[in-house]
Amino acid sequence: MSKEFYPIVVAGGGHAGVEAALAISRMGAEVILVTQDPAAIARASCNPAIGGLAKGHLVKEIDALGGEMGFAADLSGIQFKVLNRSKGRAVWSPRAQIDKRRYTAHMQATLFNAENIRVHAGEVVSFCLHQNRIKSAILRDGLELKCSALIVTSGTFQNGLIHIGADTYPAGRFGEKPSHGLTEAMAELGMTVGRLKTGTPPRLLNSSIDWDKLPTAPGDRDPEPFSIRTPLPFRPRNMSCHLAYTQPSTHQILEDSLHLSAMYSGKIQGIGPRYCPSIEDKIVRFADREQHQLFLEPEWLNSKQIYVNGFSTSMPQDVQERAIRTVRGLEKAQLIRPGYAIEYDFLPPAQLKITLETKSLEGLFLAGQINGTSGYEEAAAQGLMAGINAVLKMRGVAPFTLQRDQAYIGVLMDDLVTKEILDPYRMFTARAEYRLTLRPDTADIRLTEEGYQLGTVHKNQYDRFRKRLSEIQQLKTYLQNTRFRYNDQATSKSAAEWILNPKLSISNLIDHIPDIKEYSPTAQFTAETDLKYAGYISREKLRIDQLKGQESSHIPLDFDFHKLKNLSYECREKLTHYQPETLGQASRIAGVSPADIAVLSIFLRH
Repeated sequence: MSKEFYPIVVAGGGHAGVEAALAISRMGAEVILVTQDPAAIARASCNPAIGGLAKGHLVKEIDALGGEMGFAADLSGIQFKVLNRSKGRAVWSPRAQIDKRRYTAHMQATLFNAENIRVHAGEVVSFCLHQNRIKSAILRDGLELKCSALIVTSGTFQNGLIHIGADTYPAGRFGEKPSHGLTEAMAELGMTVGRLKTGTPPRLLNSSIDWDKLPTAPGDRDPEPFSIRTPLPFRPRNMSCHLAYTQPSTHQILEDSLHLSAMYSGKIQGIGPRYCPSIEDKIVRFADREQHQLFLEPEWLNSKQIYVNGFSTSMPQDVQERAIRTVRGLEKAQLIRPGYAIEYDFLPPAQLKITLETKSLEGLFLAGQINGTSGYEEAAAQGLMAGINAVLKMRGVAPFTLQRDQAYIGVLMDDLVTKEILDPYRMFTARAEYRLTLRPDTADIRLTEEGYQLGTVHKNQYDRFRKRLSEIQQLKTYLQNTRFRYNDQATSKSAAEWILNPKLSISNLIDHIPDIKEYSPTAQFTAETDLKYAGYISREKLRIDQLKGQESSHIPLDFDFHKLKNLSYECREKLTHYQPETLGQASRIAGVSPADIAVLSIFLRH
């Protein structure tokens, strides 16, 4: 068995693996990324989009910490749109329709040209330990890579099975081999392994669709980029997508064929995503609805292949074709590729520390769908955090963690280690209790200083951030110090006070404050929103300060909760299972009451 040494090994080249490797490289450490097919690195294997509800917040935070996803989305975007505009600004969510080919090409070029990164075609199937710490990664061809840390980012590849009707075959995703060995190695060492499933819709031939029958879904007129690194002015392509709608005849075909669905026939053991259900799920769970909306999205610029968002399915191909052709505009649609379900191994993430290092095996990190999450953005965020913490651990430095009040990434990490994952986890704005302070436009203000200190943020990005921050602060001062009477109002107020009126915005006040035009639109938006939300934000920060004590109250690893007889039996069982690292984490575990937390708090203080 030949041996080589790399400080850190990343197993898997998806969105988590790429962000992990790039973070390690930017921090000045060496890493080898092992993947079955280097040509498939950073492939957007499902929907052709980055961002969306809450996911857009994650992308902005990844960018603020020096990650690559947002910049790649800006370069490859073919439509940009902010979702949730009918609601408060805190939950406005940026989304980009991307050219999947260009996105992947940029990510690969960035990875291959980065310092300290080696890409190796192969498959990590096991690992060796020394005193319960990762010593090396073992590849299928017998190569042993000695290392200080192993980051597993294998997505849906671990024992992956694709289902199309009654047909089942091993695959990590369409046309790619599955991976075997790693989850078995972890199970042999006592870790729990489960099964989940996810799905993807059929792809249609562009020329077979009657586009004249379908309403358009345009992007925003003046889109803004995800990344602070993207040059301004931002003038991307902004194509329209199209809408289509199922109808009762569509539902009838699917209902009559439910026994042929891999999921409803009982062939699939894994649980599917609750918040991104298959079309079979929709007609069963929402039987009273006469139609479901579909988005027809090009997968790249001038693409012949159209992604049918909203029609994920594991039905036989002939059923998919018959059902699709009942949709107005799709009467002659031809399938380039059928939809399918994929079932795969995951490790319930209660077995992880907040750093994504496993609690039982030192130096082993897990990131992405192997932790039970769903989506490119959730995977990329985990990869970034795992990469950062693998380097810090190797250097003997304190880990980098984010609290729930600091970032959506903090919410994601905390939810993973304190919540029971029964179906693929997806980020939503409703999961963030401090969302007023976690707006997309404040991601850099919250996180870029941290990224710069870690070394993941380049000085050019940091300088742009400092310039933006200074502009926002100057604008707030200007608005607070400029007084005038608005229209026929008798009272003179500062611009900042006029902005508190929910019916007024900066744009209404331009005649009175013409110097506002000297400030960028992004600075205007952030300054105005900060002023409008100031009262709510101060109350939110007060709540955060009141809970800080719990978040900083650490619980020793392997603490014996059963010796605290004043805790309820359910509480002792839950705390023993999850092994929370702080009192704050313990308080968010289902089955742990405020009374239990009070008892535990008293014990920890003494």
